Parts: sequence; C-alpha cells; structure tokens
Amino acid sequence: MNSSNSSTNFLPPPPPLSLSLFKLGIMLSVPSIFSSRAPPSPPPLSLSNFPFKTHNRNLLFPTTTTRPSLLSAPISPSLPRKLLCRPPSAKYVREDYLVKKLSAKEVQELVKGERNVPLIIDFYATWCGPCILMAQELEMLAVEYESNALIVKVDTDDEYEFARDMQVRGLPTLYFISPDPNKEAIRTEGLIPIQMMRDIIDNQM
Repeated sequence: MNSSNSSTNFLPPPPPLSLSLFKLGIMLSVPSIFSSRAPPSPPPLSLSNFPFKTHNRNLLFPTTTTRPSLLSAPISPSLPRKLLCRPPSAKYVREDYLVKKLSAKEVQELVKGERNVPLIIDFYATWCGPCILMAQELEMLAVEYESNALIVKVDTDDEYEFARDMQVRGLPTLYFISPDPNKEAIRTEGLIPIQMMRDIIDNQM
C-alpha cells in the first residue's frame, strides 16, 4: 500500500569517497617529512670566534748568518752563562764549556807566545752540522786533557780573513800546534774521531 511511497522518502546514500582522493587529501593537508627542499644552511662562522696563535720567530736561531752558536761564549761577560738543558752526567761532560771562542788576534798571540802544552784550534761555523758534533768531542777532550792541552775555537764567519790566511777550505778544520817550534803543525779537515785527536796529542806533539 504505502510501501512504495515510504521507500521514496529515503535519500540515496552518498557515493563512496575514492581512496586515492582521501590519501591525496591527507597528503595535501599534512606536510611531508620527506621534503625535497634542502634545510636552510647554517650561518657562516666568523673567524673572530676562534682565537689564533701566532708563532714567534725562533729567538735561539735567528735567520741572520751571524746567529750566535749555543756553544759559543756569551755576548756580554757580565751575563751569567746558562744552559738550555742540563747535560747527562758523565766523566767528560761539564756544565761550563772549556773550549773558548777567541778572536784572530788572541789566537795569534797564543801561537807566538810561550806554551808548555799543545794548542788545538777549531775553525768552525754556527751553521755547520759536523762542527757541532766536533765541538762535543772537543769538549770531552778538553776535560780529559785539561792540564795537557789548550783547545780554542774560531768562528770563520767572524774571522773570515784569518780563516782564509790559515787555508781553511772545509769545516770543521783543526790545527794541532806543538809547543816545540821545531815541530810542524798538523792540520785535519772534516769530522774526525776523538781517538785520532788523542793519538796526535800524545804521539806527535
């Protein structure tokens, strides 16, 4: 009877939403965590935030050719001599250097004067590596022959003309001068072992 009329009173159900449109709506409304845009770059670092340390020039070894040697005498006699490091305890090592640096005039006075012991002259330069090794051997020799030999050294940079007159061609150069004026001086060139120096002093002076 009224069944047909009552059925017409109900609206048809809405069409189902598409699953793809539903997903698309979510994707459009929620920002993606996998965005293709790169994150903003951090602000540039300022160099003023980092302290810089400037290295001073090595005061022990200035760049000039007349730099002082660590084995040479102090510039001023009034200043006390100081070692950069304490040497190891040994028989032939002392805290004060025995081999003194002399001028050409002082060496000539020693050669011409009267002596009872041999005179050994070491011609060296502060930039010469073998000269430093030779200086260490001469220090040991000076302790060993403290009363039987006189060992001095001459800086060839300071006494260039004197070294040329003494025919110094290579460094280090040693002159062994006997107290006996009738004996010829012995000249060696280059680094020589300490035993050879002992033999010259003991047997040829």
